Amino acid sequence: MDYLLLKHFHMTCVALSGGFFLLRGTWMLAGSGLLQRRWVKTLPHVVDAFLLASAFGLAAWSHQYPGQAPWVTAKVSALVAYVLLGTIALKRGKTLGVRAIALAGALLTFVYIVAVAATKNPLPFLPT
Repeated sequence: MDYLLLKHFHMTCVALSGGFFLLRGTWMLAGSGLLQRRWVKTLPHVVDAFLLASAFGLAAWSHQYPGQAPWVTAKVSALVAYVLLGTIALKRGKTLGVRAIALAGALLTFVYIVAVAATKNPLPFLPT
């Protein structure tokens, strides 16, 4: 597999992962029973596993690692925040309001991660 193929696979996984998260968040806000379907509980985790594996592959291939490349460090740090906020939004939030705020925070964090990846800049929204 060459670098560009792996990169495009990774970007596809990003789109699928974000789409599944947005869908599950929408269903959570609506109180939908669809969240309890087996494929909804399984497929996003499979996509996320491929996403993480491809991220490791890209980091190894490009020799850009957290702590060494500031933009990669920013992405990994934001990923931790995204996972924590996503967990609160979809599982651990005690009230719908808390879940909605966590969902909004997770989605904004997702946008930040994508922006950092696209610009390779840990401060992608500031003029250069």
